[in-house]
Amino acid sequence: MRTRMTKLSGAVALIMAGTAMTPALAQGATDSDANYRDEIIVTAQKREENMQKVPIPMQALGTAKLEQYNVSNFNDYTKLLPSLSFQSGQPGNAKVYFRGVTSGGDGNHSGSLPSVGIYLDEQPITTIDGALDIHIYDIARIEALSGPQGTLYGASSQAGTIRIITNKPDPSGFAAGFDADINKVSHGAVGGKLEGFVNQPLSDAAALRVVGWYQRDAGFIDNVPGTRTFGTGVTINNAADVKKNYNRSTVIGGRAALGIEIDDNWTVTPTIFYQDQVNNGFFGYDPSVGDLKVQHFGRERFHDRYWQAALTVQGKIADFDITYAGAYLDRHIDAVSDYTDYAVTYDNLYAGGFSGYFTDNAGNYIDPSQHIAGRDHFTKNSQELRISSPSDKRFRVLAGLFYQRQTHDILQDYQIFGLADATSVNGRPGTIWLTKQFRVDKDYAAFGEASFDIVPDKLTLTGGLRAFKYNNSLVGFFGFGDGYSSRTGVAACFTDANGNYVGTLLPGAPCNNLGVVSGNNVLPKRVKGNGTTHRLNLTWKPTDDLMVYATWSRGFRPGGINRRGTIPPYSPDYLTNYELGWKTTWLDGKLRINGALFWEEWKKFQFSFLGANSFTEIHNGPNARSKGIELDFTFRPIEGLTLIGSGAYTDAKTRQNLCGIDDPTYSCAGAGNFISAPKGTRLPITSKWRYGGTARYDFDMGGKYQPYVQGTMTYASSASSDIRTLIFDPNGNPVNPAALTGKLRSYAIFDFSAGAKFGRWTWEAYVENAFDKRAQKTRLVTCGQCFDRPYVFPNTPQTIGMRIGWKY
Repeated sequence: MRTRMTKLSGAVALIMAGTAMTPALAQGATDSDANYRDEIIVTAQKREENMQKVPIPMQALGTAKLEQYNVSNFNDYTKLLPSLSFQSGQPGNAKVYFRGVTSGGDGNHSGSLPSVGIYLDEQPITTIDGALDIHIYDIARIEALSGPQGTLYGASSQAGTIRIITNKPDPSGFAAGFDADINKVSHGAVGGKLEGFVNQPLSDAAALRVVGWYQRDAGFIDNVPGTRTFGTGVTINNAADVKKNYNRSTVIGGRAALGIEIDDNWTVTPTIFYQDQVNNGFFGYDPSVGDLKVQHFGRERFHDRYWQAALTVQGKIADFDITYAGAYLDRHIDAVSDYTDYAVTYDNLYAGGFSGYFTDNAGNYIDPSQHIAGRDHFTKNSQELRISSPSDKRFRVLAGLFYQRQTHDILQDYQIFGLADATSVNGRPGTIWLTKQFRVDKDYAAFGEASFDIVPDKLTLTGGLRAFKYNNSLVGFFGFGDGYSSRTGVAACFTDANGNYVGTLLPGAPCNNLGVVSGNNVLPKRVKGNGTTHRLNLTWKPTDDLMVYATWSRGFRPGGINRRGTIPPYSPDYLTNYELGWKTTWLDGKLRINGALFWEEWKKFQFSFLGANSFTEIHNGPNARSKGIELDFTFRPIEGLTLIGSGAYTDAKTRQNLCGIDDPTYSCAGAGNFISAPKGTRLPITSKWRYGGTARYDFDMGGKYQPYVQGTMTYASSASSDIRTLIFDPNGNPVNPAALTGKLRSYAIFDFSAGAKFGRWTWEAYVENAFDKRAQKTRLVTCGQCFDRPYVFPNTPQTIGMRIGWKY
């Protein structure tokens, strides 16, 4: 009989010959959670376990649920997880938060690292500017872990973790399929998607799984005619940019995984995925112009493309499980956006003096509107090695090492078309402001966790530590040309005794003004730090159907450098979590009720905002506290009927005053200081109440014909869009950002669907947002003083569609 290694010889030839021609058709995961009596197996603690036995507040959406809810992206699955809140200015660029742990400014360009980590299988996919919004298809499950885990997850998992687990190559048999969708958006156009997968065994020890997708989301925002007049008498219009259904989004991508069983103990799984997303137009509307309408002046486009190559090796040495997970991620974002609001606002603030600076080379006044051309390149190299002892022993340990290096090559080019060379940034005609910088974030960690059954199968104590180090740096240029400003930008660049610029220049930068001068060189400005986080858990299981646990855990985010070099670096912030949870099963498995009470202390939270000249600043604010309760249940009262519900109450507030000028006493006293947000202010973005439910009935018709109907409701109460209630404009006038930007209004959204499975085929008709409500994903202003024109970024209006699928 041949050995497994011998059988692999033919597999290698098949891979080389067949990879390129393997068709990408549709989803073939098992529906392990379709019947609630089945166990849901998760890997939240980096071991395979029944979700009801894991002492972590978590929700898991398995293959069946993802299909039933028609989930294809981040926005689709977050509405099913009430502990999450998020901001989203456009598809593919959402910032996610757990349990109200947000100051509202996270996600500003080159700001703090995200507070929520997102993983694809074993590899983190959270970049400096946020996580990738990977298309959801052929996914085994999505695990949402609330709160800091303390030990097993690191720097970007301060407040929680989302894990996207893909379906793996399966050598036991061929499988393939596809799903197609077409839909019509009310007030908008037609969209749709096509998805597919194939699982091809290469031998009894190897298989290749290939997945592909294409999705086009219909636009529903209209760019309508408008004019703007500046103090110099220049009037502009947007006739060239007027368009119905202005916002459109297209996503295309694919994923391939090769599973190889080297022997009975070791498996190797190399994977690669690629996704390319193009958004055209603007995804918010201006209420002063009308519902789903804006007046924008100039081309707007967001192009986000990335790939990741990853390798997972799993095996055994004696009784110990060994796992290695490594990945390299490369992401490019090219964006062009309209910044006319900034020009209009500052022209009004300075009574025409702002636009009066802007002439062409002949001295004629020009249109002073700005347009931002951004080009960002991110890389991420992550490596993790861990070892764990047998999970069936009374004493269990898990330990590992982690390393990651992230880079961000930053270009933000603020352009005024036709601007005089003398007023432009040196060497860049038409550029009024330039940011060209290079950022590197390094993280190192060693972690370990041990569990001991004080009373076997009844009482377990778990403790763990994660020791970390971080080393973050930033170098480059920011500011105006020397013809526009004699204080900042080129005027502040580093020179030697003879007035010559020093340091190696980043491509496109005129000189260096951010960094540390060392002889004739400029070194990156750097912050370093180290510390520990922890997790301590006591779990009690009085019966097989009841578990109660208490947890004390801690999470953190590293400190970093402000890209305006005159502002001091910001320090790490820490989140300490106290939690009491329960997981229960009733009525012979027909009813499950899980929940958790939590109290979280957030120390000196990192606060990002648009400061002078609408330039991002990151400071450490006061302490904050978040407390609340999370509940979810699933109930099958009769055969065929499934009721699912979940909800969260979150009360997150500041513990001290947020000062206009940093003050370690938080009294905000002293010349020029003021209280920007008083003690007790609710943290923004997160609704106090979020809940939802689903009712689904699967008819028993006998044979292969299985019809069903389903209804879903999600509700969120109102929330503030900005934590600050007082700032001052450049003329010294008081401004209330929270009031002027406006509240995120409460909403209730209803979705309905009906369909049937017959043989290998599925068919479904659906209506999403059935009553055409405007849920507000975020409200924002485009610059630090543009409060006269806040934008609302809504959910998609009522959408009616149909999809069909086939599986083999």
